[in-house]
Amino acid sequence: SKKFLNVFMSGRARSSSAESFGLFSCMINGEEQEQTHRAVFRFVPRHADELELEVDDPLLVEVQAEDYWYEAYNMRTGDRGIFPAYYAIEVTKDPDHVTALAKSSDWVDQFRVKFLGSVQVPYHKGNDVLCAAMQKIATTRRLTVHFNPPSSCVLEISVRGVKIAVKADDSKEHSKVNKCSHFFQLKNISFCGYHPKNNKYFGFITKHPADHRFACHVFVSEESTKPLAESVG
Repeated sequence: SKKFLNVFMSGRARSSSAESFGLFSCMINGEEQEQTHRAVFRFVPRHADELELEVDDPLLVEVQAEDYWYEAYNMRTGDRGIFPAYYAIEVTKDPDHVTALAKSSDWVDQFRVKFLGSVQVPYHKGNDVLCAAMQKIATTRRLTVHFNPPSSCVLEISVRGVKIAVKADDSKEHSKVNKCSHFFQLKNISFCGYHPKNNKYFGFITKHPADHRFACHVFVSEESTKPLAESVG
């Protein structure tokens, strides 16, 4: 999971982080597990069995004890431990009818792209907002490309939303890493498109599930991203 989080958070201070705009899932012991909670406060452990938390950390709560402590897996760090329940809130999942629709539909479009980064934006839609975000991320990327090259990933488009799955560089590394993905519910995607002057660049804007904040996520492809934009709609 550290590989995925490093990719998704690369080049951004936590104060401007955009990773909390979607839902994480990880392959844990061969089974895909979805994020259940999100940290709302920083928690500094005082004992060996306690779990360190940063704001917006994606969590899989495995045990909810009667004393209002959670036992959980931190998908950002890959660590397990306990912490007071007060420090996290449950994430909003798809309604049952949406989940049922997704299971009955096998429609999934897949696109191989490189993830360039995410940045918070002031508005939820507009080509000008999209282009400004692309410019900002591209400028940052030029400064970091030598020691932090963009990673390949697969965008999966379905009736539920958009899933970003980072590809392992090789099978040896892949076996060591809990494969993680990041999912954005369709209802939280407010705008998408490709750059009008270079259609190899694609981005989509999402709204935060709890706060009045927006983020733009930017990708580049070796070919035109028009089909990708049309698939997201």
